[in-house]
Amino acid sequence: MSEKFAKIAVVSGASRKVGIGQAIARELAKDAAVFITYYRPYDHVSGLAGGAGEPAELIEELRRAGCAVDGMEIDLSEPSAPARLFDAVEAVFGPANILVNNATYSLRDGIENLTAELLDRTYALNLRGMALNCAEFVRRFPAGQAGRIVNMSSGQGLGPMPGELAYSATKGAVEAFTRSLSAEVGRLGITVNAVNPGITDTGWISPELAAEWTARAPFGRLGQPADAARLIRFLASDEAAWITGQVIHSNGGLL
Repeated sequence: MSEKFAKIAVVSGASRKVGIGQAIARELAKDAAVFITYYRPYDHVSGLAGGAGEPAELIEELRRAGCAVDGMEIDLSEPSAPARLFDAVEAVFGPANILVNNATYSLRDGIENLTAELLDRTYALNLRGMALNCAEFVRRFPAGQAGRIVNMSSGQGLGPMPGELAYSATKGAVEAFTRSLSAEVGRLGITVNAVNPGITDTGWISPELAAEWTARAPFGRLGQPADAARLIRFLASDEAAWITGQVIHSNGGLL
């Protein structure tokens, strides 16, 4: 591995300009080679899709700034996806030593609308996809290096999330998985943590909710994607080598 690519980060779910994934990619690209994933069909299903070229525009933006960035469109809910993803990363940059599992599947449900199909689709990406990404990362992890895994939570341990039962169930499982995985891979030099970004303005918040939550917020504002991204860059750094098995709530005190 060249000195230029001493840090190689994989960031899943970096589709949208206003999303947390793209903010994470921008932060990590300051001192690492970054490989992003995206899956535009989900963006359309969720109703949050922006311009068709948003992922490519991010890659081009960061390359113009002198960063080493690449990416691919891939459905991480497919069991074979992690192997194909890390093959692609290694072909471009080499073996990854940072993994940020940001891709997520979230649709409103409520108990009256909960179905087996919705549960399966949510589980396939949020839990199984995340776990298989971690497994592939660990299998290929270069011996003798420092590794970092960051999984995205949503604060399920802090309170209920009515109307998003499938999502909250899988994200609660992400927190449990994170704690147990951290105990397994510490001997390899890999830390594993989860980040709850709290209420973050990524284009989904109505003006009414924004006003309500801003009024309750200790700092008088909602979270921005860059808030979580800066924390994740720290967790991916050498300075965070003693932090593992944690769920960190980056929510500005707004529950």
